[in-house]
Amino acid sequence: MAEDQIVINATTFFDRLSRFYASWKADKRSGADALFGGVGSTVVLAGKAEQESSYQKNNALHFWLLGYEFPATLMLFTTEAFYVVTTAKKAKHLENLKDGKIPVEILVVTKDQESKTKAFEKCLDIIKGAGKKVGTIAAKKEPTGPFVDEWKKAFGDLSKEVQEVDISPALSIAAFAVKDENELLAVRTASRACGGLVTNYWVEEMANVLDSEKKISHAALSQKMEAKIDDAKFFKKMSKMPSDFDTQQLEWTYGPVIQSGGKYDLRFSAEPDNENLHSGTIIAGLGLRYKTYSSVVARTYLVDPSKSQVANYKLLLAAHEAVLSEIKDGALVKDIYNKALGVVRSKRPELEKNFAKNVGAGIGIELKDSSFVLSGKNTRTLKDGMTLSVTTSFADLTNDKPQDSRGKIYSLLLTDTVRVPSRNDKVAVFTKDAASDMDSVEFYFKDEEEPTPKKDKSKKAVASSIATSNIKSARLRGADRKDAGKEVEESRRRENQKNLAMKKQKEGLEKYAEATGGQNGTAQKQFKKFESYKRDNQLPLRVKDMIVWVDTKASTVILPIMGRPVPFHINTIKSVSKSDEGEYTHLRFNFLAPGQGVGRKDDQPFEDPQAHFIRSLTVRSKDTDRLADVAAQITELRKSLSRREQEKKELEDVVEQEKLIEVRNKRPIKLPDVYVRPAQDGKRVPGEVEIHQNGVRYTSPMRNDHVDVVFSNIKHMFFQPSVGELLVILHLHLKNPIMIGKRKTKDVQFYREATDMAFDETGNRKRRHRFGDEEEFEAEQEERRRRAELDKQFKKFAEQVTEATKELNIVADVPFMEISFFGVPFRSNVMMRPTTDALVQLTEPPFTVITLEEIEIAHLERIQFGLKNFDMVFVFKDFHRTPAHINTIPVEALDAVKDWLDSVDIPYTEGPLNLNWATIMKTVTADPHQFFVDGGWTFLRTDSDDEDASQESEESAFEMSDAELAESEESSEEDSEFDDDASADEGEEDSEEEEEGEDWDELEKKAKKADMNGLEEDDDRGKKRKR
Repeated sequence: MAEDQIVINATTFFDRLSRFYASWKADKRSGADALFGGVGSTVVLAGKAEQESSYQKNNALHFWLLGYEFPATLMLFTTEAFYVVTTAKKAKHLENLKDGKIPVEILVVTKDQESKTKAFEKCLDIIKGAGKKVGTIAAKKEPTGPFVDEWKKAFGDLSKEVQEVDISPALSIAAFAVKDENELLAVRTASRACGGLVTNYWVEEMANVLDSEKKISHAALSQKMEAKIDDAKFFKKMSKMPSDFDTQQLEWTYGPVIQSGGKYDLRFSAEPDNENLHSGTIIAGLGLRYKTYSSVVARTYLVDPSKSQVANYKLLLAAHEAVLSEIKDGALVKDIYNKALGVVRSKRPELEKNFAKNVGAGIGIELKDSSFVLSGKNTRTLKDGMTLSVTTSFADLTNDKPQDSRGKIYSLLLTDTVRVPSRNDKVAVFTKDAASDMDSVEFYFKDEEEPTPKKDKSKKAVASSIATSNIKSARLRGADRKDAGKEVEESRRRENQKNLAMKKQKEGLEKYAEATGGQNGTAQKQFKKFESYKRDNQLPLRVKDMIVWVDTKASTVILPIMGRPVPFHINTIKSVSKSDEGEYTHLRFNFLAPGQGVGRKDDQPFEDPQAHFIRSLTVRSKDTDRLADVAAQITELRKSLSRREQEKKELEDVVEQEKLIEVRNKRPIKLPDVYVRPAQDGKRVPGEVEIHQNGVRYTSPMRNDHVDVVFSNIKHMFFQPSVGELLVILHLHLKNPIMIGKRKTKDVQFYREATDMAFDETGNRKRRHRFGDEEEFEAEQEERRRRAELDKQFKKFAEQVTEATKELNIVADVPFMEISFFGVPFRSNVMMRPTTDALVQLTEPPFTVITLEEIEIAHLERIQFGLKNFDMVFVFKDFHRTPAHINTIPVEALDAVKDWLDSVDIPYTEGPLNLNWATIMKTVTADPHQFFVDGGWTFLRTDSDDEDASQESEESAFEMSDAELAESEESSEEDSEFDDDASADEGEEDSEEEEEGEDWDELEKKAKKADMNGLEEDDDRGKKRKR
C-alpha cells in the first residue's frame, strides 16, 4: 500500500488499547494475576517484512491496534503509557495518536547506531522501573532482522534481572477474542466470499470434471480456484456482499486444498498433491482473509457413496449440530467438545478413535488462536462476540463397499466460521451459504451408466408423454433415493394411520356401548312456555280501554278479544304486518305454533295432540297512527329481547372466578411495559403484569380496573418468541371464559412489539455520515439484542409463572416454528403453529387454540391434483361441538401437515370434496352407538384402498427400457394425442360431466379407461417404429 494511503484510525486505536489496559489492570487488582501473570510491562517486537505474510500474535497486535503492520518496530506497554520505537518514516503515521486519553510516546531511530542505543536504553529503564516481570510473546516463528538482533543484544543483560512471562493467552482473551462490530463485519464478509466460492464455483467445477471423466490433478484444481480471487466480477455478482466490498483487500489464508482418493490431511497446513481427482470422497477446504480478518470453510462431497458412508456423514452432521447448539455466551470450551464426543459415543462408539481431538478454535486476525482450541481439556469460557472455526471430522475410515482401491480409506471433514451469540440467541453461522446437508453433498453418477434391469414379460410396457417426464425426473442424481425414502415414510405413515383408525373405532364402540333409545342421543325437546303475568292485578291499567297495548316491562302484547284483554308474550309472536284497506288499517299477528313446517324456529313439539293453536290474528282500526306505533313498538321489543337472549346465551359459560389473593408481604414479580389483548377501552398505553398468590393481574396506569386471571382457570400457557414475528407474546388460554370490559374471552394475551420506532435514526447526524453495510450491520445487531432481551424477559416471566403453579403443572408451551404452515381459520391467512399440546395462531385476533387431546379425527378436504390449496377439518371428541375448519392451506404443506398429524397420533382422512359437516354431525349425535356400529369414521376413507391399488398399477405400467424411453421422448411431441387442445377439450368435457352430476367413481373409471387407451395406442406406434 502506498505511503500516502496509510491512515490510522485514532478512535479505534484508543478504544481497543483502553479495553486491553482495562483487562490488564483488573487482573492486577484481583491479586490472582491469572491472566497476565503479574507483569509490569509488555514488549512486542516485529522484525523485517517477509514476502509471505504470516499472522502471529506480534504482528496481529499491529493489525488490531493500527490496522497495518509496522516492520522493524518495538512496542512497549506499561500500565501508565504506550511507547513505540520505529523509524522516522513510520513515525509520521503515528503522530495523530499523541495527546490521546492514554499517553503515547514515539521514539524515532535512524541509521545512526547511537539513536538506537539511546532508544533501547530508555526502554530498558522503563522495563526495570515497571517491575521484575516483563511480558513477551513466545511465537513458533521468531521475528528476524537487524533491528531484532540489536534489541536482543541490548536486552540480553537485563534478561538476567527480570522474568519473562508469555502473555499470548492474555492477548487472546483481552484483545483478540471478542470482536467489535467492525471486526465482525470483516469476518462475515470473508465468510460470504468463502461460501460464494464453494457454492457458485467449486461445486459446479467438481460436477463438470466428474461428469466428463476428465483427468485433472488436485493441485491444478486448487490453482484454478486460487486464481478466482482476482475475478472481481465474480465477487460483485454475489448478492450478499457489502456495497463497498474491495477485492484488493481479499487474500488467501488457507488453501484452497482439494483432496480425494484415500490420502487426506485435515490440518490447515495441508497442501494439494498431484494425484488426479478421484470419484469417491472429495474434501474441499479454503480460507480467505478480508481486511486482515480470516474465515474458513470446508466441505466433504460423497460421489456414489455406500450406505455406511452416508450413515457416517449423518453422524458427522449430528456431532456438528451438537457443537453449534452448545456455542453461546458463558459456555465452557470443554463442554462443547464433550457434547460432540457424546453424540459419537452414543451412536457409533467404535468411531471414537477416528474422531478429532478438537472441534475447532478461535479465529480472527489469526487463522487459529491456540488459546481457544475447542478441546476436551480447555476450561476457558466463551463470550458473546467471539468468532470460532468449528471443525468436526472423522479420519481414516474404512469403506465397506469401495469403488476401487483408492476409495477404501476415506475421511470426513466439515468446517464453518461462526459467531458466539448471547445466551438466548442461536449461533450465527457465517458460512451457511455453502450447504452441508445430505442432499447438497451427495452426487450419483453411477446410476446413469448402469443398464436398466429387464422387466417382467408378463407386464405390458406402456408409455406416454406424462410417463416420460416422470421417468426422466427419477433418473436425476439422488432422486431415486429420495423417492424410495418418501415411499418408506408414506408406508409407515399409512400403517400408523390404519392402527389409529382401528383404535378410534374400538374406543367409539366401547364409549357408546348401549343404544341411546328414543331420545336419539339428545335431550327430548320440551314445549316452551312463557308466563307474562301471575295475577290479574299485574295487568296494566290501560287494558280497561280495550286497546292493543304493548307492555315493554313484561315483554307482552295485550290484545282485546271478545271484550277481554288477552296477553301474548313477545316470544310467541312470529311477525307483525300492517296493511291499509280504505279507511281501516289492519294489523296481522302471526304466532309461533308446532307443525308449521317453515321457519328456523319450527322446533317445538306437540305437547297435547288435542290442543288447538292460533296461527294468526288480525285487528283493525281507523286510527292508523296508533297501529303504526304499535307495530313499531312490537318490532323494537322483539329486537331488544333477541339482543338480551343472545347476551344471556353468550354469558352462559362465563364462570365467576375465585377472588385473586394479592401478595402482601413482598413486592410481586412484574413484567413491565406490556399490552393486553383483548384491549381495554380507552387510550392504548402499556401496563404491567404481576404474579400473585393464585393468579396474575394486569394493571394499566390509565385505568382503575384491572384484568385478573387465576391459575386454576388457565388451560394452556404459550410463550411465542419474536423469531420471525413483530411481537413477543405470553398467551393464556382459559378453561372458562372471563369478561374483560364488556367482552367475553377465553384468551388473554400479554405482548410487546419487538421493533421500536424510538430506535429509528432516520435523518439524524449519525445516519448522514454512515452509509452502506456498516449501518445495516449495526441496525441488525441492535435489533437482535433488543429482540433477545425481550425474549429473555418474557421467557423468564413465563418460568416464574410455572414456578408459582407447581401444583397445577402449568408449563409454557413454545410453538414449533419449523413445522408451521399458513391457513385461514377465520377470515385472514395466518401462520398456524403446532405446539406440544395444541395447534395455535397467536399473532392476529381472533386467536386460534385447538387442544390436541380434544380432537377425535382430522379430515383433509379438496385433495385433488391441480389444486393449489386444501382445507383441514378437526372433529372434536365432544360431538356437539362445531368442527374447527382451517381453510386454504398451501398444497406444498400437505406432507408436513400429514407428518405432524401422524406424529401426534391424530387419525386423519382425506377426500376430494368439501363435506357438509352440519349434516354429518347431526347424524353422529342422533345415535352415536349406531354410527360406530355402521363403521364410524371409515366412511371418510372408503376410497383410500382403491386409490392405492390404482396408483400401484399405474406405476408398474410405466416401467420402460432405455430404448423405449428414447423412442417415447422422440415421438412424444409429434405423435402424442395428449396435446394442449386435447387437454383443454378433456377439461371442458370433465367440467360438463361434473355439472351433470355424475358420480365421482364413474368419472374416475372413465378417466382411467381413457388414459389406458391412449397409453396402448402410444405403445403400438412405438412398436411399429421398431419394425
